[in-house]
Amino acid sequence: MLKEIFISDAFAQAQETAAASTQDFSITSFVPLILIFVVFYFLIIRPQTKKYKEHQEMVNNLKTGQKVVTSGGIVGVVKDIDNKENLVEIEIANNVVIKVQKNYVAELVTKNKDQNKK
Repeated sequence: MLKEIFISDAFAQAQETAAASTQDFSITSFVPLILIFVVFYFLIIRPQTKKYKEHQEMVNNLKTGQKVVTSGGIVGVVKDIDNKENLVEIEIANNVVIKVQKNYVAELVTKNKDQNKK
């Protein structure tokens, strides 16, 4: 008789804890995941998209005579731009011209950067 009382109490406790665990499953359990996503968005995703847009704008506004650096580290002056084939001709030395895809132009070299290096 005592065993039946203890067994039934244990069964009742198991049902109470199961009910409590289903009640704890709510929107508050998703708050840490939401916070992690927000942090990733502001620290990783947003700066990368901003940088990509700035790079695309720079590539689309390339003009002849500008000094550029390619992603491979080659420095030269833009001689011609072929928008059909998405190519840029860059003169890297006297009478030495190479063709590079527009997207591989990493940055423009400005006079301020040249003065800082000296």
